[in-house]
Amino acid sequence: MHKTFLQVAAILGALSVALGAFAAHGLKKLVPEEAINIFETGVRYQFYHVFALAIVAMLFREFDNKWMLWAGYLFIVGIILFSGSLYFLTYVKATDRSSLNWVGAITPLGGLAFIAGWMCIFISVYKSQLA
Repeated sequence: MHKTFLQVAAILGALSVALGAFAAHGLKKLVPEEAINIFETGVRYQFYHVFALAIVAMLFREFDNKWMLWAGYLFIVGIILFSGSLYFLTYVKATDRSSLNWVGAITPLGGLAFIAGWMCIFISVYKSQLA
């Protein structure tokens, strides 16, 4: 599974760079500053958790248990929910579709997935010390 997590991290990392470049160069011409800040927060947290996913992939060789597996899955889900909802919220603000502002309520679920992923790493390492 560690190779799959590394591959996903690589793809999501490349996407982070592309989205960051888009925000810096193309998006600024299309949306207000508030929307840029929302988008950049999504890119930043995606990039942070790409590294977290890569770390999980490397740790998985040493701590091959369900907790480390869950950590990887939770980081992927967190990126989709947290960053994805912020990207969509940027679209909502850019197109002035205020009826879709509810999508911002998804963002904290992604944040919870990130927190749970970090806690799964802790549990994985802690349980291995007990064995």
